[in-house]
Amino acid sequence: MDKNLTEVVVLKLILPQDKGWIIKYNSHIQTGFFLMKYFSRISVLSLFITLAFAATGYSQGYEIEARIKGIRDSSLILGHYSRSSTQFVPKDTAKADSQGKIIFKGTTDLPGGLYVILFPGNKNWIEFLYSGNERKFSMSTDTSDVVGQMQITGSKENELFYSYQKELKNKSKQIEVIRKGEGSDVQKKLMASQTEFKSFRDKLLTENKDSFTAQILKMSGDPEIPEAPKLANGKTDSVWVFNYYKAHYWDDYNFADSRIMNTPFVEPRLERYFKNLVVQVPDSLIRDADKLIAKTEANSDMKSFVVWYITNQYENPKTVGTEALWVHMAEKYYLSGQMGIADDTKRRIGEKVATLKPLLVNKTFPALNLTDPDGKKVSPQTLAANYTVLFFYAPTCGHCKEASPKLKEFYLKNKEKGIQVMAISIEHDEKEWKSFINTYHLDGLINGFDALKQIDFNRKFDVITTPTVYILDKNKKIIARKMPVEQLEDFMNYYQNKVAKKI
Repeated sequence: MDKNLTEVVVLKLILPQDKGWIIKYNSHIQTGFFLMKYFSRISVLSLFITLAFAATGYSQGYEIEARIKGIRDSSLILGHYSRSSTQFVPKDTAKADSQGKIIFKGTTDLPGGLYVILFPGNKNWIEFLYSGNERKFSMSTDTSDVVGQMQITGSKENELFYSYQKELKNKSKQIEVIRKGEGSDVQKKLMASQTEFKSFRDKLLTENKDSFTAQILKMSGDPEIPEAPKLANGKTDSVWVFNYYKAHYWDDYNFADSRIMNTPFVEPRLERYFKNLVVQVPDSLIRDADKLIAKTEANSDMKSFVVWYITNQYENPKTVGTEALWVHMAEKYYLSGQMGIADDTKRRIGEKVATLKPLLVNKTFPALNLTDPDGKKVSPQTLAANYTVLFFYAPTCGHCKEASPKLKEFYLKNKEKGIQVMAISIEHDEKEWKSFINTYHLDGLINGFDALKQIDFNRKFDVITTPTVYILDKNKKIIARKMPVEQLEDFMNYYQNKVAKKI
């Protein structure tokens, strides 16, 4: 394997299931200067094998022959990536003879995608394209320089693929030499190399625009951004650049082509899109999620994956208040029947939607009637406060014991600002509850207890783990939920500043 392109890490293997298995691994991209833009997945850094499923085969056949100098009398694995650079689906195994010749052959066709031949020891590999149209071809290379020594017979796609790889490798070496040089023209030479490579890439894509190779290369890159308009001050309009980039982010993805599922690009692209390009507020998230899913309607597998990915990311989101996207996805795609889920799964999703929907940010917090240590009735709705922090905890919870002193410190520091804190036990042992209040000095806070033992805090208030924190404004509207106690101070400062600016 070319050591310039890959750092080797040993695989760990787990036995496969009857229906197939998947290799999961972490990847690192060897890019060098500008080259990541043009092909962001060149090699893998490490692989880890785990259980999964095999992709569906078709009714044709395949025969892929490889002659690999440096390999002899060893078994190799053939497989393709699956949606991301962390998953690899094995499809076949075969043994190399004493001359390094190996033949992968089957009576059913392989699904198209970006494939890997994994070497013995699971340390090195060869990447190649399988378009589904070229079912019989051969390749020849040397383990000391896989890319440089690669020769392809019978596959126009892989001739293109490796012509690109070789040019990329040569240009990378050239860049390193230029960077180590001296003189005033170093930057000029670097720019010239970039221009040369871009011209090579553009020519390859233009002359082979209908090839799977061109599709793969375009998918791995970023949208080309034209010259942006200038602002009145002469600076580039960065907002225009952002909007253009986002609007054209998916241009080179043919969602109707099932082969793109068997590449390492789809999931990282989704992650980048929702993490970096979509504003993390419910309205924007919902609009962009629906717009993207609409692009996948021609490919049920792709649609199912995109719907699953988005829903999964926002069930327990990192950004406060974005659970509304999960509720939207659950109602529109799962509970509506579009996703074809089992009745039991549908029931459980429906139950969670029923719990979560009244507890979303900007909703008024539901009625909650409790008893304080003196036996008096207390309720968040009756508290006169600019902001109310609800701290749901269990007296037997270790994390709650750690968080309680921090909660008390927050209260003492902020009570003059009109902030009230109500600590609510979700367990029903009155003795333990009062002992917890005394031990962790929660006197001074408003302490609540379900004396009638009637409240299902899990279903009614989504208290799945403890502690669970809600923050309410003066009208008892939820402004944050699932907030770590350690972040209360920062969030309140941020929110109050935000409100002040609006005023």
